[in-house]
Amino acid sequence: MMRFLFWLVVAWWAAGVLRRVIGWMLRGGSGREAVQNGRGGGEWAAGAEKASESAGAGAAAGVGATAENAQASRRLVRDPVCGVHVAEFMAIPLRENGELKHFCSTACRDQYLNETKKFAANG
Repeated sequence: MMRFLFWLVVAWWAAGVLRRVIGWMLRGGSGREAVQNGRGGGEWAAGAEKASESAGAGAAAGVGATAENAQASRRLVRDPVCGVHVAEFMAIPLRENGELKHFCSTACRDQYLNETKKFAANG
């Protein structure tokens, strides 16, 4: 019985390690860049592209810019349509009437724009 439990624990641990390795390979294999930008896991491909662009800009501008990128990656903004909190550097910005709004996706941004057009037409 103890052997069975031992091998069950070993198999469970091996499956977890394998899952992490496969996830790491699917994300592109570069965990260092994700950690530097405060993204721990690197959830979205579009976010990874934005993160690499901001990391490149920070390296070109100097140490102060990298600190600003790290600070910006920690700020969360709230999507006005669905209410999801998104890291500011991953959000899709929209400047409307001098006010900056952030969205989690282009679908939410388009829905917001359509609703404001309907509101303006009706009232």
